[in-house]
Amino acid sequence: MTQEYSTPGSWRALFPWPTLQTHKHERGRLGVVSGPALRTGAARLAARGGLRIGAGLVRILCPPDAALIVAAAVEAVMVDEFASPEALMKLAEPLDAVVIGPAAGLGEGTVHNLQALARTGAALVVDADALTIFRDRPAVLFACLDRDDVLTPHEGEFERIFPGLLAQGREAAARVAAGQAGAVVVLKGPQTVIAAPDGRVAVNDNGVPWLATAGSGDVLAGMIGGLIAQRMDSFEAVRAAVWLHADAAARFGPGLIAEDLPEILPAVLAGLRPA
Repeated sequence: MTQEYSTPGSWRALFPWPTLQTHKHERGRLGVVSGPALRTGAARLAARGGLRIGAGLVRILCPPDAALIVAAAVEAVMVDEFASPEALMKLAEPLDAVVIGPAAGLGEGTVHNLQALARTGAALVVDADALTIFRDRPAVLFACLDRDDVLTPHEGEFERIFPGLLAQGREAAARVAAGQAGAVVVLKGPQTVIAAPDGRVAVNDNGVPWLATAGSGDVLAGMIGGLIAQRMDSFEAVRAAVWLHADAAARFGPGLIAEDLPEILPAVLAGLRPA
């Protein structure tokens, strides 16, 4: 099995550029699950990241108490409310990808929501709370996943789901974790390691210190989901999103906050678009 560094040259030809004939629904439909009323910012950041990376339609799926708060804070992003995992499943069935985890909450509702999403055809990007909630029961998480799904842990979250693996080194640990989970694993850090369940591993080395700010991972999760919604292979989508995310941060530099990242993406993308 091979490992390589993730550079634009390795995924640029696979990037889902639209044509003049492309319809918004052909550009992919992304869902982002929101947390409760006082925890909606993370989902909004993820949704904005997915929209900026090119998803044609983005919906925030939120509990009833959060719906009006979210609706008042977004424009191009649509809002739907759900009151049960079954209702969430119905909303997600037409979608191509769904992000779950950013500020989702550490209650059993997050477990049930993920299990409901696993019964749809949407590819899942599982982040933050939707990882931590499975700390003592990773097998329950793995049962919800397939090879198109993506886990996006930082080292602390990785250790909770894959205890002890980091002792092998980051690249070996990510490769083993992807095999155990049966999904793509994104081990975030200064050099983010991306591993697929078939053994492919790529290392992203354009990380910058400005990404150490609240919400930057939420934007990355949305970017990954947005590319997968456009039917980019999950492993390649992650490689592209991680590089673009870091390059946007590098362009902004000191003072970066998570809200800035989606706004820098158009310039990053314009530099990569074929003439």
